[in-house]
Amino acid sequence: RLLFLLRDSQLYRGYFGGIHRLWLSGEQETASIIWKSGICCVAQPGVRGHGQIRPEGRPFKVRDSTCVAICYRKLRSMGDPVQLKDEGNKHFQAGDIDKAIECYTNAIKVCKDKKVLAVIHRNRSACYLKKENYTNAASDASKAIDVDASDIKALYRRCQALEKLGKLDMAFKDVQRCATLEPKNKTFLETLRRLGAEIQAKLKTTFSTDSRVQNMFEILLDEEMEKDKREKAANNLIVLSREDAGAERIFQNNGVPLLLNMIETGKPEMILAAIRTLSGMCTGHKARVSQDTGKENEIALATCNLFQCINDSLTGGDTREYGKEASLVLDASKDLKTILLSLLEMVSSSKVSGHGRDQALNLLNKNVPRKDKKEKNNSRTLFTIDHGLKKILKVCGQVPELPDQLPLTENTQLIASVLLNKLYDDLTCDPERNNFRDICDEYIKSKIDPNNMDKTIHAINTISGLLQGPFDVGNALVGRQGIMEMMVALCGSEREVDQMVAVEALIHASSKMSRASFIITNGVSLLKDIYKKTKNEKIKIRSLVGLCKLGSAGGDDYSLRQFAEGSTEKLAKQCRKWLCNPQIDTKTRKWAIEGLAYLTNDADVKDDFVEDELAMKAMFELAKSKDKTILYAVACILINCTNCYDKKEIIPELVQLAKFSKQHVPEQHPKDKKDFIEKRVKRLLKGGVTSALAVMVKADSSILTDQTKEMLARVFLALSEDPKDRGTIVAQGGGKALIPLALEGTDVGKVKASHALAKIAAISNPEIAFPGERVYEVVRPLVNLLHTDREGMQNFEALRGLTNLAGYSEKLRVKIVKEKALPEIENYMFEEHDQIRQAATECMCNLVTCKEVQDRYLEDGNDKLKLLVLLCGEDDESLQIAAAGALAMITASQKKLCTKLTRVTTQWLEILQRLCLHVNPRIQHRGLVIVYNMLNSDDSELAKKLIESEMLEILTVIGKAEDNPKRQDPIDTARTCLVKAMDLGLIKPFSNA
Repeated sequence: RLLFLLRDSQLYRGYFGGIHRLWLSGEQETASIIWKSGICCVAQPGVRGHGQIRPEGRPFKVRDSTCVAICYRKLRSMGDPVQLKDEGNKHFQAGDIDKAIECYTNAIKVCKDKKVLAVIHRNRSACYLKKENYTNAASDASKAIDVDASDIKALYRRCQALEKLGKLDMAFKDVQRCATLEPKNKTFLETLRRLGAEIQAKLKTTFSTDSRVQNMFEILLDEEMEKDKREKAANNLIVLSREDAGAERIFQNNGVPLLLNMIETGKPEMILAAIRTLSGMCTGHKARVSQDTGKENEIALATCNLFQCINDSLTGGDTREYGKEASLVLDASKDLKTILLSLLEMVSSSKVSGHGRDQALNLLNKNVPRKDKKEKNNSRTLFTIDHGLKKILKVCGQVPELPDQLPLTENTQLIASVLLNKLYDDLTCDPERNNFRDICDEYIKSKIDPNNMDKTIHAINTISGLLQGPFDVGNALVGRQGIMEMMVALCGSEREVDQMVAVEALIHASSKMSRASFIITNGVSLLKDIYKKTKNEKIKIRSLVGLCKLGSAGGDDYSLRQFAEGSTEKLAKQCRKWLCNPQIDTKTRKWAIEGLAYLTNDADVKDDFVEDELAMKAMFELAKSKDKTILYAVACILINCTNCYDKKEIIPELVQLAKFSKQHVPEQHPKDKKDFIEKRVKRLLKGGVTSALAVMVKADSSILTDQTKEMLARVFLALSEDPKDRGTIVAQGGGKALIPLALEGTDVGKVKASHALAKIAAISNPEIAFPGERVYEVVRPLVNLLHTDREGMQNFEALRGLTNLAGYSEKLRVKIVKEKALPEIENYMFEEHDQIRQAATECMCNLVTCKEVQDRYLEDGNDKLKLLVLLCGEDDESLQIAAAGALAMITASQKKLCTKLTRVTTQWLEILQRLCLHVNPRIQHRGLVIVYNMLNSDDSELAKKLIESEMLEILTVIGKAEDNPKRQDPIDTARTCLVKAMDLGLIKPFSNA
């Protein structure tokens, strides 16, 4: 590098020679620094550039080689860090801060002594403070402190820098350290006091809710602010809005207009944060609600939540008390009508997104129909029908393949059909139902136009929507003159969209047996022609589903097959082929599942389906997709495969009578017997059915109707029949998925889900099966199964589940008591059925450690303790173990019960002696523990009575027995009893061995 830079030969010789002489004279370090530095020369006095060190090899052309000596002197001074430090100090004192920094920087480069280096860093830190470069000042001071932690100058300089950077807490720690090292230094003490006051003021400002709210809005509305900070502010605002105090401060600090400003920005993340904050503010607060009136799906969900909170607050769905503020709102009906009209407007508006329309329909589904049919007021339903029925029908009639249609998701039209069904079911009298039918009839008539095919297929699609909702209304419309003929005619249309709509309408119209028979007569050949001739896969699969539905019109009755032998298997095979084809779009593959839902009434099809692992997994994957219209069809297939639908009991005498009178008698398929069903269940579990069910249960949509929930609960119950399979169900999330099914849905569905929960809870570790707080949600469904109107098996499984939970933790025991399960459990302890009585006693055994249960046994005027004592005298060993265990634990906890035990029955001593003499070591051990508790009860008369009886002889015989691992617990307890008797002075040993 030097050879390249130094072009002057004379200078080159002088430079090299000088380095050589330095090396020989013992100045190896200086010579090395000069060599490595790449600095070339300094001109002599009188020559241009005197005194300037030229870096990067830019030499002056000098004639006099004596300048090399000057170069050496300058370079030697550069290589000495102490000299550079001293030179920097002079510049600092003279006020030339830049040159001082330059000298200190050069000194740092060459210094190897850590202590000197620390001093240089400390000095440069002072320079940076002067230049107001506080970051570098703090960094240099820290480097000095790293070498010497008690460097008081470095500590104070870092304190000054940190204070300027706004890091008051860190600055405070540094000056605190300085004051510790020099307690009398007034500067340190004054700084310490000042920083302490500033920190307190800052904390007060920071934690002031008003200030926090204002800061968050400033950050959110500042477009130049970093994205991370804005997201953090949005999250903080949402959290704050969920606290009563925080929500009130947002409201009082002009929060609503600012939130509306955030919505008007049009940015998804801002809209989402604003809506979620409004939801938090409006939850349960009528006064606030009355005052304020990609990410698309999240925004729709958040808006839906906001509307729900507003509705709950105005209707009283949220029961929290807010005192005087709530009483200021006199009438909420006007606001409720405004909200309802807004939602109905959203349903048919072309400006609303598909996700927004879904959420509007979901809100109507949830809030318009009565939740309890015992309520007489159905005014919201009547208002919705009068002002919005035609708008809902408009959604049902949309054909996405045509131009100028409303934005829809794959779920929208089915949600609309569900809403129509709920509205119709909520009507209370014939005039109301007739009004509903008339509006539908009028709408269909207005759309049928022979000259406008688009309007006509809109009408047919609307009828399809009604057939999926209030079927009676749709069926009546199909029966009108000309409608069925129009559907058949459209099947032969040249336009593919006409064929597709007509075939779907035929499929939905054939739900009733009578209607299916008519279509079998008139439409099967038509569907077959469409299936064979069309090249459009979408139409082909729909026509196939139509054939599937017609072929399964006889249900699971083996004798009522509509098609020839083997035809249904061929149809099912084609459906499975389409289902497994990933190149076909999801909506089309969904129809393959629809076809299988009908065909799996046939046991041959069920067996073929569960054997086809690819088809099973493809269905489960689709069940986990966003398209929720598939839920019902999947549930139907699983119901059919597990045969968990209700069946009427076949009475042989009635069968003979029916045959004699030449009536039809249903026949069971040979493959619908128990062993075939068990094999299918095993195959489904192996294919991952539980994880699919867990995802289906979580669907936050009106499509997941109470009827669908009931079907899923039935499937879960069928899957959990074998105890060996319950571990698999728990591992795949089945335990958690069952909880919402047990709490919401139809009465039958809740019972079925609770029964499945009981089966899992009885043999699983609660911590694994129901992690976290979920375990407490399991208690209520199990307690509900204890009602006397439930089946004996349900009572038994519930008791076993509660027994397992009661043995898990004290909190769970308290929860079981709070759910008022004790009277039911005590009632079952009187049950004649041995297994139920045993299960109830075992449950009580695990509950007696709970203080509330012990208090019930201490109360006078009941036979609870007497029952336990008498159960100890039963012949059933399992029952004796449970009863004696309960008695042993409760007498250990409550000494008063030891005395009470002797008064409840005259047979107590006989029963106790029988326990202590029992051949089963577990029963014997429990009996001996009860004896010890009585000796230890502080009742001297009771202890004396025991020892004066034959109990002393029993204890002596057991205590003198040789040690035996199988009976060691009773032996040790007997010896403990004898020792206690000696301590009480009731017996004395023969010798002091």
